[in-house]
Amino acid sequence: MRLVTWNIQCGKGCDGVTDLARIVAVAKEMADADVFCFQEVSSGFSKLDGDMDQSAQIAALLPGYLPVFRPAIETMDGANVLHQFGNMTLSRLPILQIANHLLPWPGAGAMRSMRRHALEVTVQAAFGALRIVNTHLEYHSAGQREAQITRLLDLQQEASTSPKVSDSQHNDPYGGQTVAASSLLCGDFNFDVSDSQHALIHQSVRSGLNYRDAWTICHPGQSRSPTCGLYDHAQWVDGPDCRDFIFTTEDLTGLVRRVEVNGKTDASDHQPILIELAD
Repeated sequence: MRLVTWNIQCGKGCDGVTDLARIVAVAKEMADADVFCFQEVSSGFSKLDGDMDQSAQIAALLPGYLPVFRPAIETMDGANVLHQFGNMTLSRLPILQIANHLLPWPGAGAMRSMRRHALEVTVQAAFGALRIVNTHLEYHSAGQREAQITRLLDLQQEASTSPKVSDSQHNDPYGGQTVAASSLLCGDFNFDVSDSQHALIHQSVRSGLNYRDAWTICHPGQSRSPTCGLYDHAQWVDGPDCRDFIFTTEDLTGLVRRVEVNGKTDASDHQPILIELAD
């Protein structure tokens, strides 16, 4: 099973050109992925998307994948125009369940920040049901990020201590739900690997299955490949950094075969990351 995660910056490359076809081409070239997880997908925000529905555009560019777009931000203006901004997951594996979790937003009015969320799509992999959590945490506020991390860990603890398998026939809201203990957590976390907030996830010790950093599992003792700031020096004035991660639950660590960062593309200010799990 292969998954690619990428903060696509609404398709805007380091050349200033917004090109979703380029994004999809780079992602597909990186891997024949079963699942794509994109952050920063926009619809109705003219400065970001030119008043286009980017989720529909991406879905059209990836036929054969079931698209799931959910917004963290969903607002209406005086002209009744819908504005949406959030994460998108596309899967060619069977999808069992979808959940959109709005994350904590403490002190929202006191600082520059925006609503954040975690898009949870449960798929049927060869090794069993798998919860893929696609997220993008707050950039400006460490306090908000910590609250959001805590919520992500709470969700994992709930799922892994009380898993549920759905009935074969989804004709009953009570019987048609799936809660998978196994999980991949991926996205743009807006903390550096040296930040203590990374350890909150990677070194978490809770009941149930905990998350571990897939890079550390696959490349023990090796230096990290940067995931942002390689080509965009205007936004990343301090140079390359590592803020995008894939975490896997402890039961899957033995299945991790490959974790790679594409350091060649400048189609976004972030770099895409690939994980491959054995079947």
